[in-house]
Amino acid sequence: MYQHETQIRVRYGETDQMGIVYYGNYCLYYEVARVEAIRDLGLTYKDLEEAGYQMPVVRVESKYIQGAQYDDLLTISSSVRELPDRFIVFDVEITREKTSIHLGKVTLCFRDSATGKRVRAPEMLLEKIRPYFH
Repeated sequence: MYQHETQIRVRYGETDQMGIVYYGNYCLYYEVARVEAIRDLGLTYKDLEEAGYQMPVVRVESKYIQGAQYDDLLTISSSVRELPDRFIVFDVEITREKTSIHLGKVTLCFRDSATGKRVRAPEMLLEKIRPYFH
């Protein structure tokens, strides 16, 4: 299993009239976690795109436990529990001061940029993530 953590501080513009992080912004937090997790592996989304791959989101699940507020420092933990094949699934937990406040799951597929057809996970990603599954 591959795991990665990153942190983000809630900005004022991410909150709603009630002073709580607007629900749609959690998907942006998931994206920050994914991008940083892939970067931690030694790749970037840009590397994958330049190699001819796209990774569109095909499913998102969210569970709101407590609301985050302006200036909260959030830790976003992402885990890939299964070696990617045609899909890669990121399980996400967002904590504030070590208390779980949000759970999410994001499923992405792999697509050939030129044809738009779904393909298997690129070898350049698999070679970086495979060691975490042995």
